[in-house]
Amino acid sequence: MTFGRTSIGRSVARTGQFLKRELWIWPIVAVIVLAIVGYGINLSIKSTMEESLKSQLQTLLQVESSMLEKWLRIQEGNAQSLANSPKIRTNVEQLISASSTKVGAEEIEMQPALDAAKIRTLLEHDISPSISSAGFTGYVIVDKQQVVIASSNMELLGQSASQYEDYLSQALEGKATISAPFASAVMMKDSSGRVRTGVPTMFACAPIRDQNLQVIAVLAMRIRPEREFTQILQMAQIGKTGQTIAFDKTGLLVSNTRFDEELILLGLLPDLEYSQSILTISMRDPGGNMAQGFRPKVRRAELPLTQMAASAIAGNSGVNVSGYRDFRGVPVVGAWTWLPEYQLGVATEMDYAEAFRPLTILRWAFFSLFGLLILSSIAIFLFTLSIARLQREAQKAAVEARQLGQYHLENRIGAGAMGVVYKGHHAMLRRPTAIKLLNIENVTEAAIARFEREVQITCKLTHPSTIAIYDYGRTPEGVFYYAMEYLDGIDLQKLVDKYGPQPPGRVIYILKQMCGSLYEAHSLGLVHRDIKPANVMINRRGGEPDVVKVLDFGLVKAIDEQDQARSAGLSGTPLYMSPEAIQTPDLVDACSDLYAIGAVGYYLLTGQTVFTATTLVELCQQHVASVPALPSQRLGVTFSPELECALMACLEKSRAKRPQTARDLLTMLNRAAVGYPWSLDDADVWWGRHERSLLSAANATGTPNLGSSGASLAESSRGTAAPTMQPTPPTSTSGFDRTIHHQPDDQRPSV
Repeated sequence: MTFGRTSIGRSVARTGQFLKRELWIWPIVAVIVLAIVGYGINLSIKSTMEESLKSQLQTLLQVESSMLEKWLRIQEGNAQSLANSPKIRTNVEQLISASSTKVGAEEIEMQPALDAAKIRTLLEHDISPSISSAGFTGYVIVDKQQVVIASSNMELLGQSASQYEDYLSQALEGKATISAPFASAVMMKDSSGRVRTGVPTMFACAPIRDQNLQVIAVLAMRIRPEREFTQILQMAQIGKTGQTIAFDKTGLLVSNTRFDEELILLGLLPDLEYSQSILTISMRDPGGNMAQGFRPKVRRAELPLTQMAASAIAGNSGVNVSGYRDFRGVPVVGAWTWLPEYQLGVATEMDYAEAFRPLTILRWAFFSLFGLLILSSIAIFLFTLSIARLQREAQKAAVEARQLGQYHLENRIGAGAMGVVYKGHHAMLRRPTAIKLLNIENVTEAAIARFEREVQITCKLTHPSTIAIYDYGRTPEGVFYYAMEYLDGIDLQKLVDKYGPQPPGRVIYILKQMCGSLYEAHSLGLVHRDIKPANVMINRRGGEPDVVKVLDFGLVKAIDEQDQARSAGLSGTPLYMSPEAIQTPDLVDACSDLYAIGAVGYYLLTGQTVFTATTLVELCQQHVASVPALPSQRLGVTFSPELECALMACLEKSRAKRPQTARDLLTMLNRAAVGYPWSLDDADVWWGRHERSLLSAANATGTPNLGSSGASLAESSRGTAAPTMQPTPPTSTSGFDRTIHHQPDDQRPSV
């Protein structure tokens, strides 16, 4: 048999009580909930921003790329229009013819050279108007051998143009094209008017055809890329860091950026007046953010291309809003495409930090709120501890002051699992009263609820053998208490421990009064669940001796109780628990209390418990399966069959075989009492003999027994009279006379 039934209702109830009690936990709960909600909102906002950013970048890239392609085609068309001009075609044919005339070694004819010069002059005259109107800055005419035969720059005449074969070859094949920007090899003016080499330039090339439509030369019109080419790319810029750039198939930047000043400070551009990013910066990934001080360990030429450049040069178009490093190493978002016709890559980029600045602000707002909530929870926790400490100090002070509302405390007379009991009196009535205080260290919602439950249940009972409750309440300091009748007798545990087994007549007399108390409780649908010698006292009350008082209704259970949150655990005292209280603790009934009465009677009669064991599991096994020995067999003394029958009937394993009510047991005890008289005179003799020693011992020790939960109010100490029967040696059941309160499932013994 395994004790263990998981109760979801009990777990929920305990959780609710915990949350109500621990107020400081709510800010932490709020932090956790807000963190989860914030994380979800963050993901949602980030996803929305990423989609919006993707669309924005792609749209801007498409617009910029379309404008750039349109401009490139216009320049191609302008060059093609000039190349198709009849005058230019005629002059170029004559120039090629004049340039190809061979001069003899012995006879020198100057006419061909003069003709070539005249033709170049005519070409210059024909081309110049178009140069200014189309935005060109010069021209070059190259024959089929890629030799310059005419140019606005006389230094180029007769030079080979084979280094520009990539785009010249396309024109020689009959297709107009435009080159990517490159650094000039000859001296020419830059944008500042300085004459130097390496000035960014590009050519719009178109084939020149003869009368037979055969390509005889290429007209290349010079363009300054930093003008319209770069301006087109810079027409639309997002925020402070957004830009559109172009690069060639080697990853070399062929347009200017908006970061030239920053690039000089980073050392990527020389600190010169004419320094520009165009044709200087390579789209290489430094491996870290150079704007934050990172410096690569290898030369720039050895660095890999940026993720964007590598993808574009491979011919791919894409967009990345998760973030990647640009040529500065700064995290950026971007979209890119490759223009295969012109061998150019175009990309629109923006710093990641700026792109997601609204999200960053939102995150900081959440983090600030988290911080405030955490600080609030810490402050509330510390405040709670402080209040709890002050409350405990106030409670202790109230107890130390010996004043509890209308009650004056005199001396402490006992302590139990739930509380401490003081002897006192009402300020007005002056009646001796036992005042039970809930332990200050145990002030929890569960303890308070159980404390109130014990009072409310006990107040319903009016039988003379049930302890009477006078009052209940709490002080302004939060001390919970209830006042009950003060008992100066002795509980049955101490009675047997001190005076040994009791006479059968007295045992019957005591059990009959217990039956009366429990019959009233059972009639109200209540089961005590913890009947044991320590929870029953005999007293001298109103001049009557041997008046029984049943105590400690803290574990009482309503028979028709639907809420099993409190009763689903193992509850009671193992030495006096019925088999069903061990096997199915939530199904105990009146017969379970009668089993305990039989065990108490057995103990009073023999001075020994029904079963002895060394472990709790062994003890429980005996209650469930073992048949107890008759009292007469235990002591070797003969008892009447009626008395033994009454006790053994209570100890039956099956509830059906036990007396069904306390009144049925009372009838059996009345029959057994015939042969064992116990009169008031007998009781008076006993009390007359022992009362003085009981009172003096109680006053000396001031620590009466409180039973398992502190409901008992007095204890007898050592007396001087000889016991009626010799007590038996102590058994090995030490500790099993303590009450078990709702033992958790995983700690219950298995039988």
